[in-house]
Amino acid sequence: MSSIGGYLKRNKKRHLGELAELLSIPSVSTDPAHAADVVRAAQWMQARLQRAGCSTAEIHRTKRHPIVYGEWVGAANRPTILVYGHYDVQPVDPLELWRTPPFEPTVRRGKIFARGASDDKGQVITHINALEAHLQGGGCPLNVKFLIEGEEEIGSPNLEAFIKRNRKKLACDAVVVSDTAMLAPDTPSICYGLRGLTYAEINVRGTARDLHSGTFGGTVANPANTLSRMLATLKDARGRIAVAGFYEKVRPIARAERRRIASLPHSDREFARSFGAPRLDGESGYSTLERIWCRPSLDVNGIWGGFSGEGAKTVIPAEAGAKVSMRLVPDQSDAEIFRKIKRHLTQVAPPSVQVSVRSLHGGDPWLTAPDHPVMAAGGRALKRAFGREALLVREGGSIPVVSTFDRLLKVPALLLGFGLHDDNLHAPNEKMELSNFYRGIETSAYLMEELAADGTAEPPRRRSGPAKPAARRARRGRVYSGK
Repeated sequence: MSSIGGYLKRNKKRHLGELAELLSIPSVSTDPAHAADVVRAAQWMQARLQRAGCSTAEIHRTKRHPIVYGEWVGAANRPTILVYGHYDVQPVDPLELWRTPPFEPTVRRGKIFARGASDDKGQVITHINALEAHLQGGGCPLNVKFLIEGEEEIGSPNLEAFIKRNRKKLACDAVVVSDTAMLAPDTPSICYGLRGLTYAEINVRGTARDLHSGTFGGTVANPANTLSRMLATLKDARGRIAVAGFYEKVRPIARAERRRIASLPHSDREFARSFGAPRLDGESGYSTLERIWCRPSLDVNGIWGGFSGEGAKTVIPAEAGAKVSMRLVPDQSDAEIFRKIKRHLTQVAPPSVQVSVRSLHGGDPWLTAPDHPVMAAGGRALKRAFGREALLVREGGSIPVVSTFDRLLKVPALLLGFGLHDDNLHAPNEKMELSNFYRGIETSAYLMEELAADGTAEPPRRRSGPAKPAARRARRGRVYSGK
């Protein structure tokens, strides 16, 4: 590895320059005005895969944004990994809160600031750089494929169909994903669980047009008032979600896992201070990390209706709306939870308004065994790069494609995150620590060696997978909750 280590040191400046070049492309997938920029980012990824030494680097069109596929498969009779990531980014609003322009990458205090720095451009190209380092050093010890999409931030609507059509092309022994965070600075972590997601939009309509609140006030339902009352019914005073049947399939946290989570280096005080909260809040009876990783949540992400401009306007709005997200845990499912919240909102709405609830996107939770052989290889790679043992963590966010890979490709997934929880994902001033970026490249290069040394990356199927209902877990003879 010494020759590869030297290569990475000699190319640090170039790797940073390439990252800045990619970050300067405003590939905001949700905004039609940036459709051409998304294509430009896909083309950049294709060219970078070619320069790294991939024998195949393709752009595949979808109904919306393209998917980039690349591969180097020159290691005969050796394992194959599939690296997944995304090149699209979130919108930058509110723009006025950015210290420097979001698509003009800026280095300050050992960090690079730009939209997409940590989520996920900075993380996914660590693996491209690692493959290049191996190839420049004489050859890669295993085969590497890349699947890099441009729709992750809008729910990956076209990715599953692509995977179904291309199972043979994507065949591998393990999937590697770097789109998560470490528990703390200089604390390498391996993620063994992700929460799922149900994202819904609610619209409440009262009248055909806005009305004068003096002439009509007290005679018609105000959609903004009504929506507020409806949203208030979703949670009780203890922080529990008050939708009928919501917790029916929530898997209890095993005692061993609760002990392991409690042993992790975490401070509620420091956590709250890191994002300016006066104090923490949430479901009673659980620690902060348990609430984030192992318990479901429900949050209003946006709400609108009526007049909100400068000054006063006495109006009853004709309609009001909100966007609500629910993070799911084993053994909940997106489809079932959406049906339950839709039924709840429909039942609590008064007959004086019309209510519509639609699903925007979602995905199921995922959980694997912490002692999985592929996880062990990841732990060894992280220890070589960071000089300390990796911690086992879950992630409160959602990467729906991870459970899709398990279901369609039937291979284990390894989640190696190089971001931090204060990287301001989806918020102004997103950043990535450059030390993590460089050590991420090292970790990926070491991982390729560790998995190749094992001879095969595919362990017994019963030891990995998406969250399964209890009956199915029993049939498979394995509990996934960390025992």
